[in-house]
Amino acid sequence: MSDLNVLDCVGNTPLLEINMDGCRIYAKAEYFNPSGSVKDRAAKLMLLEAIADGRLTKDKIILDSTSGNTGIAYAMFGAALGYKVTLCLPSNASMERKKILKAYGAEIIETDPLESSDGAYLKAVEIAKSDPDKYFFPDQYNNDANWKAHYYNTAVEILKQTAEISPPAKPGLPAGRVSSAGASPLTHFVAGTGTSGTFTGIAKRLKEDKPDVIITLMQPDSPFHGLEGMKHMETTLKPGFFNREIADREIEVGTEEAYNMVRRLAKEQGIFVGVSSGANVHAALEIAKTAPKDAVIVTILCDNGYRYLTEPIWRDL
Repeated sequence: MSDLNVLDCVGNTPLLEINMDGCRIYAKAEYFNPSGSVKDRAAKLMLLEAIADGRLTKDKIILDSTSGNTGIAYAMFGAALGYKVTLCLPSNASMERKKILKAYGAEIIETDPLESSDGAYLKAVEIAKSDPDKYFFPDQYNNDANWKAHYYNTAVEILKQTAEISPPAKPGLPAGRVSSAGASPLTHFVAGTGTSGTFTGIAKRLKEDKPDVIITLMQPDSPFHGLEGMKHMETTLKPGFFNREIADREIEVGTEEAYNMVRRLAKEQGIFVGVSSGANVHAALEIAKTAPKDAVIVTILCDNGYRYLTEPIWRDL
């Protein structure tokens, strides 16, 4: 009989090939994680490290801020491990996210939507400081386990999976670069940033293993945007471990560009994902337009689309 639980199901997500606009890119399908998003990786390591060193004990409540996905991961793991979970999130978070959190038994503290994720974070800090014996505050924006989860796992998976890439079978597409002796042919990586854990951890490891890889940071093109979970770094509280210098390039993506890509992925590729994933793929395709024909470009599909069905992107369904 299996002893597996949901924590054992995190990671080893597939790398999907996406052929669009004559370009060939690869996307790490993080919605295959048990709660449906990339945030399972960081939440798992932050909690397990805290349990191991005694910071998280059964008499403490897990408390953090979230725009949704990390909170859902905390709530799922909390339910599996027997911990109570309290989460601060903007009141305009999607109804689906709130219902999922409540289904896992988490307590929700809603914050001012005009203050976005910054307001939720400041509220969590306030609560944690008010009663440190009651709460364990992982602080995903400043916890090195966040980016290390991707440094030691996600990036390694990408390197292994890209080493297995073969040339495309369909005529008319650019030839794929075939690896030799198991080496990854990866040439480009692009992703956006929220806490920046995914981007930072993957970029650090890829640069160490493949110094020539071109790292591109994707950002919303405005402080007022609809890229759920993404931060416009010039106008927000910056995560403690965010280092802009690790990026070789930057690219901005508009909300409508991301929306359009989400719709295209669903209708043309059978891939149903959230808006941040659409923004990442849009950025990857922009890079592909000027990259060498044999470039191997990888990005991240952060979460599935089911938790956004009441959002404006699907208003016309």
